[in-house]
Order: sequence, then structure tokens, then C-alpha cells
Amino acid sequence: MSSHPKQIALEAVMRKMCDELDDHLEDLFGDHYPRHPNRPARGKAASVAYDGLFSTGTQFTLGYGSELGRGYILSVELRTLSQVRQEDELAVEKAAAEKIEQLIPKYFPERAIRLEKDGKVYKLVGDFSLGASSNE
Repeated sequence: MSSHPKQIALEAVMRKMCDELDDHLEDLFGDHYPRHPNRPARGKAASVAYDGLFSTGTQFTLGYGSELGRGYILSVELRTLSQVRQEDELAVEKAAAEKIEQLIPKYFPERAIRLEKDGKVYKLVGDFSLGASSNE
């Protein structure tokens, strides 16, 4: 089963937004912990998601059991073997949420999308409609 062309485009935009988030977090916190030994230095992999201290991305969820419903969970992971202090985790979470809120209008100017806390995770919710495919 192939993906809808507009779904592929939407997810490509989200990838670019997460790459910008990744760069931002690397600028702020990239030297706070040693990166995992299996990860190349920042800028040395084909994608910022695979190098440096951070790995960011989104994952679609149908939102079963969530009052917010379906959306995209925002994933921000520190790729280190070191124990990360709770205050650092909170600082990264706060910086990531603030940056994503700034980036949403840049990457999705025509859509009503917002970042919401959903339990222990942040989720992008709102207008992810695809409309009709140009192939239909």
C-alpha cells in the first residue's frame, strides 16, 4: 500500500522542522553530555537525526485514550550513555517546546496546528488534512 503523496509531503515538512529543532538544541546543549559512542559528531551524518547529541522527530498516533486525539508525537532524545540530570531533561524539554511553537507558523503557515502536552509527551495536533491527491 503506497502512501498518499500529500502525506509524504507533510511528513517531509515535519522532518525539516525537526532538523531545525535538532540544530537549535545542539547549539544550546550539544556540549553538555558526551554523545553516544556509536553516533558521529554533529554534521558528520547524512541527516542531523543521526549525529550529534540529539535525535528529534515525529511519530503519528491515532490518539486512542487521549483527550487530544490523533496527532504527531514530538520525540526529542539525548543520545548519550551518561545519566542525564532531571533539571537538564526539563531544560531541553522547555527549549524544544518553545522552539517548536516558534517553528509551527514557519513550516505550517496555512494550517491550524499547535503543540500540546499530552500526558508525558508533547503532541502536534490540529489540521493534518490531506485533501484530494493530484493522482486521483
